Amino acid sequence: MKENVQFVRTILKYTFGIVPIVAGLDKFTNLLTDWSDYLATWMSGLLPMSPDAFMMVVGVIEIIAGVLVFTKTKMGAYIVMAWLIGITLTLIIGGQFLDVAIRDLVMAVAAYCLAVLHKDSNE
Repeated sequence: MKENVQFVRTILKYTFGIVPIVAGLDKFTNLLTDWSDYLATWMSGLLPMSPDAFMMVVGVIEIIAGVLVFTKTKMGAYIVMAWLIGITLTLIIGGQFLDVAIRDLVMAVAAYCLAVLHKDSNE
């Protein structure tokens, strides 16, 4: 049983380390998608910069969060969880991409599970 927990923890750690880094890097290239499309119109009007520049700032934050998952797993997992909940709420308030909002909420639950699994570790 203990090796199963370690296996799940390792899978979650790599998932929540790699995915935010890749998504963050893609904010600079838009190869996967045009990330500014996910920014609610009401939010775009409040920004002190262009949506593309904002997404680059978001990308840097996501890269840092992914690195934290690898270096300080428990703290990084909680940050990724909070970040995903924030994205979920923004999408729900915007009333668009509700399928993505649900997916991100499920990912937030999985990030929380990683943090809980790491409570017994030395990190």
